[in-house]
Formats: sequence, structure tokens, C-alpha cells
Amino acid sequence: MPARRTEKPETAPDAAPSFEAAMEQLEGIVDRLESGELPLEEALSSFEHGVALSRQCAAQLESAERRIEVLVQTGSGLTTEPFEAPDDEGDGA
Repeated sequence: MPARRTEKPETAPDAAPSFEAAMEQLEGIVDRLESGELPLEEALSSFEHGVALSRQCAAQLESAERRIEVLVQTGSGLTTEPFEAPDDEGDGA
């Protein structure tokens, strides 16, 4: 009987990590890649995992942005307006 490979829960393909856990993993991957000490195959594997985590985080942020709608009381009832993020690239105004 072949040995079963066990994976950490945060890296299991069926269970996506939380946004915070994914960001923490991504930061660790970036640190390891920036060290320049990984063998090529391990660096490529880490990079692929990092891309997947990055895409997952982007999707989670997009989902959260869609959920953040400001309820505005109007004369005819409640309406929603899309959330608009403040301009972080501002000119200091």
C-alpha cells in the first residue's frame, strides 16, 4: 500500500484558506523566493502556489467589494449604491 501524502489544511485543494491565512502564506512565499536560496524546481512550485494564492485573494477582495454596498434611505424606500474606495493615490488634498 503506497504511503499517503498528508497536506496542511491551509494548502488542501478542497479547503481554501481565509484571506488572512492566504496573505500570510503569500508573504512567506515571497520571502523565500526573494532569499534566492531555493532550488529551481522548488522556486517554480512556490511561485505557482503564490500565483494561486494571489488569485484567490483577489477573488475574495472582489467578492467583499460586491458585498459592501451602502444602504441609502430614500423617500421611496431603501436603495443600494456600490461602494467606492477612496483614492489612495491622492494628491494630498
